[in-house]
Amino acid sequence: MADTEGPGGPSHRAADGLADHEVDTVEAVACLHRDHYRRASSLQRLIDSATERLGRPAAVVFLTVVIAGWAGLAAWRGGGRVDQPSFAWLELAATLAALLVAILILVTQRREDQLADRRAQLTLQLALLADKKSAKIIQLLEELRRDAPNIADRVDTESEDMAKPADPQVVAASIEEQAGGSGLGSPDSAGATPWERRQRP
Repeated sequence: MADTEGPGGPSHRAADGLADHEVDTVEAVACLHRDHYRRASSLQRLIDSATERLGRPAAVVFLTVVIAGWAGLAAWRGGGRVDQPSFAWLELAATLAALLVAILILVTQRREDQLADRRAQLTLQLALLADKKSAKIIQLLEELRRDAPNIADRVDTESEDMAKPADPQVVAASIEEQAGGSGLGSPDSAGATPWERRQRP
């Protein structure tokens, strides 16, 4: 790890050029993902592996070759007729395979949604914490400005408002109110939304 002199003193950087705080951030995100996959059962890991392999281009080529070979062999053995039992078995196998693939995708997507929900909750918590920290910094700066003898004291209503952390419930209610007034609200008795009503002549 190399040291580089910065405005605030020496800054430690890793071999890949990242600073210590950047390495910590990357490691925190990686730890979140490792913890998510570590909690998965053996069956879930097997399903994830199967879904990942089915998503490769080679799987498409393999299935195409199998279906074309099956259909060609059945047509050759049946003299070109497509009403042979082999085609019925092929249809049954394709239906079961499609059902199995759909279930695998749903299970894998459910686990990915759980990880996305954890990331969303973490992002929301960090955003709320950052808002409180920013409000505290503004509050301290305002107190410093008022206490400094060489700075003229004045009333700054915008700074006073920014020194107060936002209330998530009030913000969410305001967003819902604005969304309802912009055409995203519930429809009326005739089934028309507010946006559709405003478009009527």
